[in-house]
Amino acid sequence: MPVYLTVPTPTRIEAFLRDEEKLSCTYEAVGISRQDKSLPGFDNDHSHITLGQGELVWERACIAIREWAHFPFGWTRIVPAEEEPREGQTVAVLIHLFGLWWLNSARVVYTIEEKNRFGFAYGTLPGHVEIVEEAFWGQRDADGVVSYHIKAFSKPRMWLTKIGYPVVRMCQKRFVRHSMRQMHRIAGVEKQKLAV
Repeated sequence: MPVYLTVPTPTRIEAFLRDEEKLSCTYEAVGISRQDKSLPGFDNDHSHITLGQGELVWERACIAIREWAHFPFGWTRIVPAEEEPREGQTVAVLIHLFGLWWLNSARVVYTIEEKNRFGFAYGTLPGHVEIVEEAFWGQRDADGVVSYHIKAFSKPRMWLTKIGYPVVRMCQKRFVRHSMRQMHRIAGVEKQKLAV
């Protein structure tokens, strides 16, 4: 998990990804977020927001997830963002916090492509400060109401995240709030209360 004062160069990110793609996820229960159960020893979170209703809202939500646009602009970046999530894909997750750029790695562990559910989950690799599996998906009910979900199982991995875990949890909650707001804006619906 390299840390930089400025955004790392594409060359550094590519080298980081080449090393990380050879490695396995940092936890055993890969794919756990598919199941409707908790994982002992992890923080278990599931947040959601209603985006609106109808085909246009559904299409916008699916496109946003496909293009990684649910990651909050300004302080998070995915590399390569131009590739849509596919199972087995290794990505760099750049996070800008406390004036530093934190370079983390993750692998897409599954995708969801159903008539009324679309999304994916990724799991952390050794180049990540935490142990996490996180799923992001859009869902449409029988009445055409579209919702956006984030489900995560997480725990600290490195000494820094263990010592500062209250700050880590604060950052996780900030990510969820910002992602929900961003999806809300992308869907193009009026402001509503977030069910986070």
